Amino acid sequence: MAADKPWALISEVGENGYYEELAVIMKEHFQIMSLCDFLQNPALHGQKIQVLFMWKFYPEATPALLALLPSLRVVCSGGTGTDHLDIPYINSLGVKIANTPHVVSDATADFAMGLLLASARKIFEGQEIAKAPNTAIIPQSLMGVEVTGSTLGIIGMGEVGYKIAQRSKGFDMKILYHNRSRRSLEDEAAVGATYCENMDDLLKMSDFVMLSLRFTPQSIGLIGHRELSLMKPTATLINISRGLVVDQDALVQALQLTTIQAAALDVTHPEPLPRDHPLLSLPNALITPHMGISSTSTAKKIIQKMVDNAIAAVKGLPIPDEVKPQL
Repeated sequence: MAADKPWALISEVGENGYYEELAVIMKEHFQIMSLCDFLQNPALHGQKIQVLFMWKFYPEATPALLALLPSLRVVCSGGTGTDHLDIPYINSLGVKIANTPHVVSDATADFAMGLLLASARKIFEGQEIAKAPNTAIIPQSLMGVEVTGSTLGIIGMGEVGYKIAQRSKGFDMKILYHNRSRRSLEDEAAVGATYCENMDDLLKMSDFVMLSLRFTPQSIGLIGHRELSLMKPTATLINISRGLVVDQDALVQALQLTTIQAAALDVTHPEPLPRDHPLLSLPNALITPHMGISSTSTAKKIIQKMVDNAIAAVKGLPIPDEVKPQL
């Protein structure tokens, strides 16, 4: 019965939260309450909430909100990144944290290749010209960059990076990669990848540089003025990691001066960018709103993992995807 289900706090059901078909998965096991409804009377509802379901970073697990949830047992975040969570602080409250690894990799790798292709072949510019009422001829400015046979440098060869390499092999791309640790010879052979111990070597040789590394404090500003200057003037930078991995001021300058040819970004800092940010007005910058995992089937898998983790936490069982502080 519904009255027997544990309570969970969510952002909302609707366009800015969960589609109803996703909310249904949570409703099978939990009584869900939107943040807006909760904040109307937190004293009444706070004791009930045992689970915080975080989707697209909302509701934010701020100290102020957590203080209103004395019975909270777990924060279940959709996706793999945890840089938006203060893990030590949340754990200090006796609250567990879980994410949803493995189920987002295919969708993210697909989207990464979509960004690469769209930028290289100027697909969005072509759409605008095709739809423009005054178009009479196809301009030569739509001449794009050949993807087949080009060199792709992947920085971050984890699960997502490796899946990108698998897809790139289908385009007969030469694949270079830089990672904290080298993958096995079998993994390399399967996708035809060459390890670059020095990231600078990868930057100098690549036609496309793909950032798919896990975000850590050490990766902030990994790509700045110096790194961009090492890239080919015909190269494209693609970022599906986190916005802070790239020095955006340096990127704006590199794109304006054509130090590099183009950038395709699914992540920025902040998100969304201020409407007057110079990146938004550059014709050689393709920007999407952090939608790499946004496919219906992947979203359902994410929600199901969130629910499975939450059920385990509420029952006092081991949480399948518990995130613990890095030692």
